[in-house]
Amino acid sequence: MAGNMKKKTERVEERREKRPYAVAKYIRVSPYKVRSVLDLIRGKSVAQAKAILETLPNGGAAPTLKVLMSAVANAEHNNGMDRGDLYVAECFADGGTMLKRMQPVSKGRGHAILKRTSHITVILDVKSAEGNI
Repeated sequence: MAGNMKKKTERVEERREKRPYAVAKYIRVSPYKVRSVLDLIRGKSVAQAKAILETLPNGGAAPTLKVLMSAVANAEHNNGMDRGDLYVAECFADGGTMLKRMQPVSKGRGHAILKRTSHITVILDVKSAEGNI
């Protein structure tokens, strides 16, 4: 039994993400709105992505900026990486749980209102030495 557990922990460790990342869960913005923001910063350097997110008026920009800065802090603190060498390798927003509300309508009926939440993930990586990303 213990041998299987050791093998399982080794497999989990092999699959674990080696690049610095950050995740924000249960953010009260629809994933559809966050994905349009993430499309703008994907593949950009950290400085460019930060500038884009600070000037963007979209509702998903503020939480995405917090996740980006958290990923940068993780890279600097945990992995000893330099902020200037990092770029946004991957970023995605998954749907979280939905808050279910009812809107009363005529004849005693009710229509469902789904207040959606997002799980925002930002994964950073180091630019290669040749200048290619």
